[in-house]
Amino acid sequence: MDNLEEIKKIRIQKLENLEKAGINAYPAEVLRTHTNKEAIDEFEKLANKKITLVGRVRSIREHGGSTFCHIEDGSAQIQVYFKKDEVNEKQYKLFLENTDIGDFIQVSGKLFLTKKGEKTLLVSCWKILTKSLLPLPSEWYGLEDVEERFRKRYLDLMMNREVKDKFIKRSEIIRKIREFLNENGFLEVETPMLQTMAGGAKARPFETHLNALDMDLYLRIAPELYLKRLLVGGFEKVYELGRNFRNEGMDREHNPEFTMLEFYAAYWDYNKMMDFTEKLLGSLDKKIFGKRFKKVEYSKAVGNKDEKEVFAKIKEPCFIINHPIEISPLAKKLDFKKAARFQLIVNGLEIANGFSELNDPFDQTERFKAQEIERREGSLEAHQYDKDFIEALEYGMPPAAGIGIGIDRLAVLLTNSKTVREIILFPTMKPKNEQ
Repeated sequence: MDNLEEIKKIRIQKLENLEKAGINAYPAEVLRTHTNKEAIDEFEKLANKKITLVGRVRSIREHGGSTFCHIEDGSAQIQVYFKKDEVNEKQYKLFLENTDIGDFIQVSGKLFLTKKGEKTLLVSCWKILTKSLLPLPSEWYGLEDVEERFRKRYLDLMMNREVKDKFIKRSEIIRKIREFLNENGFLEVETPMLQTMAGGAKARPFETHLNALDMDLYLRIAPELYLKRLLVGGFEKVYELGRNFRNEGMDREHNPEFTMLEFYAAYWDYNKMMDFTEKLLGSLDKKIFGKRFKKVEYSKAVGNKDEKEVFAKIKEPCFIINHPIEISPLAKKLDFKKAARFQLIVNGLEIANGFSELNDPFDQTERFKAQEIERREGSLEAHQYDKDFIEALEYGMPPAAGIGIGIDRLAVLLTNSKTVREIILFPTMKPKNEQ
């Protein structure tokens, strides 16, 4: 039997001890009067009052007839002090003999200052909330494998505050984006994730089958064509922030499922969209996005060079503009060679892609036909001919600009991370082979 199984066996025995004492180690009811942070911050106000705190046990230190331990909730860690004559000998023994680091407990009592000046709760009664059966990694011991951290993100979050802070910041980024768009008159909408055609981007889709209607469907690779249908329907400013799925490679910038922001504004062109994008990103981080972004023609920046190699060398925010029409099937023409399109590159990452939206149904038809030729020649990423979208354009879509911003890549940039896997809570991982 390995060490982990031995520890689990011992903890199960402790669980059985609690059950024999008539204690439910997984009770349905829990009481908390204050968070740990509130207890610390409002110490003077609460010093003479009985309060109840909860949290995961992070340390236990026994000293004769008393025990110090730290418990942690979502707000902070706080020290709690068990004294035999305060909780009574039976309850003290139950705690000492059957509680482990990793368990969740509820403690009630009054706050006091230790001789070292640490704000501490003197426990008068306690209750087990969850008995843990496996030990926590000890400050990364046993969790040094990076891939194991991603597979067991719950342990990664538990043992590394920096990781937890990254995901809190990611959530704040999304909240601020929503606030900015809402304040500027955009309407948040939801479009299908299961689609009869995978459109809006050049990417290989995931395929599935709807049994109820006996039809093949695709997980969306982008919401673009549905969002533009809403412009046809009369909405002037719309956005969607949600998951997309692409059956492609995985690397520093790519995960098969990812979070994308797309928004569209009628009566805008790609120049106005670039200006607005600068303001949106500037509202998130003035240090990175505080200055005006450079603009460089695609032909000058890339020309005949490898696009990935060129982008990898770009550090400061830079709009690459006016791409070749043949690689921009949904963008308006500037002339017979160039499209009114831009990509935003920062620190080697493509953060955004936008353009003046093509609304000419004849031109869009020809571009779709060109993509169909690519598909017949073996391309798995070329656009399908979307007849329904063409019909929508035939009813008339106002001139508009649109953009897609990769939230995962933006979060990589704003949290100083190295890969998108670091800022996706549960990135796609190959299952670990069981030996």
